[in-house]
Amino acid sequence: MTDDKDLIRDDIEAYLAKYRKKELLRFVSVGSVDDGKSTLIGRILYDTGMVFEDQMAAVRAASQSEEPDLALLTDGLKAEREQGITIDVAYRYFATDERKFIIADTPGHIQYTRNMVTGASTADVALILIDARHGVLQQSRRHAYIASLLGIPHLAVCVNKMDLKDYSQEVYDAISADFMEFGKTLRFKDIQFFPVSALVGDNVVSDSENTPWYDGPSVLGYLETVPVFADRNFDDFRYPVQYVIRPDLDYRGFAAEVSSGVIAKGDDIVALPSGKESKVKAIDTYDGELEEAFAGQSVTIRLEDEIDISRGDMIVKPGNLPRVTRRFDAHIVWMHERPLDTEKAYLVKHTTQTVRAQIDKIHLEVDMDTLEEKPSDGVELNDIAKVRLSCHRALYVDDYEKNRETGSFIVIDTLTNNTVAAGMIALEGSDQNIAEVMKELHAESAMEPKTFVSPNERMERFGQRGATIWLTGLAGSGRWTLAYALERKLFDEGRTATVVSPVGEDLRSMISAAKAVTDAGLINICAFPSPARKDRDELTARIGEDRVIQVYVNTDEALCRERRPDVDTSNFEPPEDPDITVALDQMRIDKAVELIMQALRERGQFDA
Repeated sequence: MTDDKDLIRDDIEAYLAKYRKKELLRFVSVGSVDDGKSTLIGRILYDTGMVFEDQMAAVRAASQSEEPDLALLTDGLKAEREQGITIDVAYRYFATDERKFIIADTPGHIQYTRNMVTGASTADVALILIDARHGVLQQSRRHAYIASLLGIPHLAVCVNKMDLKDYSQEVYDAISADFMEFGKTLRFKDIQFFPVSALVGDNVVSDSENTPWYDGPSVLGYLETVPVFADRNFDDFRYPVQYVIRPDLDYRGFAAEVSSGVIAKGDDIVALPSGKESKVKAIDTYDGELEEAFAGQSVTIRLEDEIDISRGDMIVKPGNLPRVTRRFDAHIVWMHERPLDTEKAYLVKHTTQTVRAQIDKIHLEVDMDTLEEKPSDGVELNDIAKVRLSCHRALYVDDYEKNRETGSFIVIDTLTNNTVAAGMIALEGSDQNIAEVMKELHAESAMEPKTFVSPNERMERFGQRGATIWLTGLAGSGRWTLAYALERKLFDEGRTATVVSPVGEDLRSMISAAKAVTDAGLINICAFPSPARKDRDELTARIGEDRVIQVYVNTDEALCRERRPDVDTSNFEPPEDPDITVALDQMRIDKAVELIMQALRERGQFDA
């Protein structure tokens, strides 16, 4: 850092120019609770001179010992300092003569898995710490598994607190061998081991005299030299358009970051979804034109032909197409307190597109204790699962393992606009040709019509589940009187209920109306004449047996005929097995209402 400090003092412009040209490496620290992740990061920052005096003064003041607690350089939240654990992701930036770095210090607690995923999603290197006293814990395996799932190419395993094990080579070798056996099942490009003491600085920034048996690099030395440029995908050109630049009639450019691949002036391209082809006329930047651009660069591309392209479209090369599909499998990490709801639609944001989507099926869930796959009956906060998604329109995707940019997406709740999941696409099958791509682009939506509001959300809003209370009985039995009395009772108790009027309607339209009201989460009450059992069977079949309560109003037949002598009741078929039977010639109407209310409670109709 001496050269850089001298340059800052003598020629700030030269320093800034040199800084801009340095390669950027992003790395994330992961591992179990109290393994020393924050201390290691603090040690790197401190020993490289990247800590300001006022920061160190604050750390010394907050430390509970004579020596400064370097973990406090990243554990910035009050709750973190009080509990002595990392909760949120802390990002820190520093540079050496070799590289620029962005560090993400992530929590070790399993309940903060979503935070760890957020910090690790863009990392080039995962730096995992293992306490030399405890060895490889299940939590260490869990975080290594997640780092591998997220596609981080390089893993640095720091066996920390070696000072507490007298710098024993045997302890280090045993832990390294144990972890390496597990690491073989993961998909890292390489795994490097380090014997370190973050507290005193052994092998963190400089080599340690306490480990003469170790001849590898320090942690910082590894981070400065690990090859990450080649980790980017330079084979598959993907250019998801962010913005169309049209300052005047003579200029039309398409601005975006090159997600992957390389593009040069004169290259043939194809625009999706139109399928129109052209050539690259120019590649513009703020500093002037480029001959070519590659992954990670933000540029503006001009084409030789006028093609209708807008935000969300993707420019690719004709012989190298992404998968264009409405349906795909993906691993998701659920990041919200509200569980996954397969009954509702979500939004999926992929590159520069945002589309309506739904999760059709949960294939499996990863057991975060054993890391084995298991059947799943639901996905909750911090769970990792493999699911099947359907989208309203086609996306231009790649397998996540092949391309992290076009293989990833986030899931957004349509009501709250919260990000509820992060996804990694898992594709199978062969590549598509342009004819297959165009066929998929012009196909109808892959989604069945589905509400943005699920039954569970309606339940939470209304404090009740939708239901149909169907009153059956002879004309004159008092069905409608009971219906309106029940509506009044439900309303007085704060419930949402309505009596569906039969005026001018037939049975089929009444069933349709009853189903619509029930689907909306309301309690629907209906006393429409349905004398035949097959009519009532049709009702339960369409609405759902678990959402229908059949009430037989079994008032004395003679009394009914006396009340309604004009009605022929010869075709009436009494229910064989009604849910409730009441006789309003023998029972007060308020008692009948209470019987129905009790049935609703026993069914869990009002359980939140």
